[in-house]
Amino acid sequence: MTHNRAAALLKPGKVYRTKDLRRFGANPTRIAEALVARGDLERLRQGLYYRAEQSKWGPIPPRSDELLRAVLDDAPFLVTGSSAWNRLGLGSTTIFAIPLVYNTKYSKEIRIGRRRFVLRRVRFPSRPTPEWFVVDLFTHRAQAGIELQELERNLTHAVAANRFDADRLLAMARLYSTQNIEAAISRSVAAASTLNRPNVVDRGRTITIVKS
Repeated sequence: MTHNRAAALLKPGKVYRTKDLRRFGANPTRIAEALVARGDLERLRQGLYYRAEQSKWGPIPPRSDELLRAVLDDAPFLVTGSSAWNRLGLGSTTIFAIPLVYNTKYSKEIRIGRRRFVLRRVRFPSRPTPEWFVVDLFTHRAQAGIELQELERNLTHAVAANRFDADRLLAMARLYSTQNIEAAISRSVAAASTLNRPNVVDRGRTITIVKS
């Protein structure tokens, strides 16, 4: 009866930890094993189980955010990486399959099935803005495959075009980066201000003031 009740209450698409099954009985490990044997749960790894959501093509794999929620025990986390950096339009195009996961608990690499995540215990905002992701890209420019000089130049043009908020950029750099990265972003913001002046022409690596 316990197993039938548990199976009825498990939500499709949700990842469960062994301790989540304590509400169904005093021995959650045995309950999990029984539910796996019945096909009600799929064992992802030790202590982690998945109630598969079905589609007309078969079971749907668990979402990454749901996996991370369970692994991190409901602690806050933020997923970043190449897909987030490339969307900024600052010249990075590298794609790598292992996302970075900022969190408040662990710094390590984990594998769940065929999926891998690099967990880093660092500070991050609860509501990240595009400007924060710019700072994150500057921090990981080597992984993104872009040189600092090119990144600074691209950011200068983006700020001049009002694609990013200059004040917010500086604030994010001050709060979430090193002094070197803060200085680089400050240079880009200052150059954008200069670029927006009348009679100023960008000639590659230098900015020329054209006399009228």
